[in-house]
Amino acid sequence: MGTKERRIREREETRERILRAARDMFARDGYDAVTMRAIAERIEYSPTAIYHHFASKQALLTELCEGDFLDLAKHFQGRAMSADPIERIRMVGEAYLEFAEKHPSQYRFMFMTVLPGPEIGEYREVERGNPESDAYAFLRQACQDAIDSGRLRDAIRDADQLAQVLWASVHGLISLQMVKGHDQWLEWRDLRETARMAMDMLLRGMQRHPAGTK
Repeated sequence: MGTKERRIREREETRERILRAARDMFARDGYDAVTMRAIAERIEYSPTAIYHHFASKQALLTELCEGDFLDLAKHFQGRAMSADPIERIRMVGEAYLEFAEKHPSQYRFMFMTVLPGPEIGEYREVERGNPESDAYAFLRQACQDAIDSGRLRDAIRDADQLAQVLWASVHGLISLQMVKGHDQWLEWRDLRETARMAMDMLLRGMQRHPAGTK
């Protein structure tokens, strides 16, 4: 490996260290409480030099959000591609849970941390409304396809509302166990089995009955 290639690799590794430290600190302490100086100290890097990689804390946040949400969208693409929209919704729920289990730090940062959020136009790779890069759009499209199939009750007409109900159900179970899973006061049940039960109940309840009951 030549000098140029080594420098590029070292720079990329440093950026990744900064991103990992920032993600953990934002999730633990809150975005507003974390400074660029504190992030630099966490990785034993000079406060001034960190700005060679990120012009501001907002720029750092934008890159974190884009990378993590793009990872989730790709995860959906790889785990939830059934042609049947009802089954696809179920698979999205399972993929979402799998992502949380495999990447708890990312999950806490993305869905359990109050963030100012980058402006939509600041994203370079995540295209709002494109299911290939926007994880929410992937779920919404499955919901819209299920509505269009005519298999859902007449009252269910809003794809965004349906997507948010389904999302909130699985997220609620995940976040409860992340925050309170160590609490021995409760006898926690297996998260995967509980999430599967919740999805089954929701999916059965939103479909028409065989006899045509609305």
